[in-house]
Amino acid sequence: MTEVLFYHLQNMSLEKVLPPLLEKTFERGWRAVVHTTSEERADALDAHLWSYRDDSFLPHATWRIEDAGEQPIVLTVDGRNPNRATVRFLIDNAPLPENLDTYERLVLIFDGDDGAALDAARAIWTECKSRGCEATYWQPDETGRWQRRG
Repeated sequence: MTEVLFYHLQNMSLEKVLPPLLEKTFERGWRAVVHTTSEERADALDAHLWSYRDDSFLPHATWRIEDAGEQPIVLTVDGRNPNRATVRFLIDNAPLPENLDTYERLVLIFDGDDGAALDAARAIWTECKSRGCEATYWQPDETGRWQRRG
């Protein structure tokens, strides 16, 4: 059964939240695919993941490179899974994958200040629950630490 984690961004950017989540995924030895909805966003995240912190190294690639299948983290703009990831991140209102059951974990990160993102997250929550997935909702507390709320 796929575990689905909903991360509700409030007063924080995706660029701040995504790298630590990907670091934890990588440290656990899991492969991840990050699904965004535009090539421009994928390119911006690609550049950001190389430089978000001076002392970091987060191996990743975009779907465009020849050896994307060998990378632990791949940024993509479609539903494919080029690196056989077991964790899929959905950002920028990316749709729920048709083959949801092939993932151990799905991480949906959505902007709490964007009405369309909230509506999309609610629809995905409903769909996941109807499919029998274990869904949890995470929200930052006043110090910015993630707390499970549901």
